[in-house]
Amino acid sequence: MVSRAPIPSRREVPGALRWVAVWRRNQRVWRKLAVPSLLGNFGEPFLYLLALGYGLGSFVGQMNDMPYLVFLASGIVVSSTMVTTSFEATYSAYSRMAVQRNWDAMLAAPLDVRDVVLGEVIWAASKGLISSTAILVIAVLLGAVDSWQALWIPPLAFLTGLCYASMAMVVTVVSRSYEFFLYYSTLVITPMLLLSGVFFPVERMPSLIQRASDFLPLTHSVEVSRMLMTGAPSGGTLIHLAVLAGTAVGFFLVSTRLAMRRLSN
Repeated sequence: MVSRAPIPSRREVPGALRWVAVWRRNQRVWRKLAVPSLLGNFGEPFLYLLALGYGLGSFVGQMNDMPYLVFLASGIVVSSTMVTTSFEATYSAYSRMAVQRNWDAMLAAPLDVRDVVLGEVIWAASKGLISSTAILVIAVLLGAVDSWQALWIPPLAFLTGLCYASMAMVVTVVSRSYEFFLYYSTLVITPMLLLSGVFFPVERMPSLIQRASDFLPLTHSVEVSRMLMTGAPSGGTLIHLAVLAGTAVGFFLVSTRLAMRRLSN
């Protein structure tokens, strides 16, 4: 009689790596649509930088002692991470959780809720990294990068992605329909996109908005990105990175707790 190897229990699976299974599952599904997705990642930023950077830039000229194309590119390279990551961690993650019920199947495997949420967050951040890298390549081709320090943009974009994926996951695990995400997009994502210094300097806004922008994670990402792409000295870099990391960890813990509560009902 042939004996079968025992099925590994939940405890026997390395806890620090269980999220990789969730990431790989999502990555394999994405590969089927990778070509149109990558075309969108390159095509859309190219149009933005071309139309706004050259079109609007011809009227604006210099912005904060740099060509407007450089100013714009250094903001869009991280704001695109926010948009891409937020979409993946809301609409796509909600589909897997509530519509396709993939989360239920994952939890039947040697995975727990923390593994699933962490895998979703890191996958969404990976999608944001792909988007920001595409924009960085376009920016280089358009001559909008003035420093080799721009090589640090991908790690910054990934950290930004973790931040916004964790924030979006909180919304996802409490949502009961796709329509609920319109509140998040309108009341959170759009204000951050407009008030974080992506398209124009925060310093030229009313003082109240300037103070409020300090609490927006994207403001900190844009500050570091602009410093890296231009090579200009910028104080408080470690503080900016600490804000992003702290926001990511804090919202991840909240989203995990809320997910446990929802999936236990």
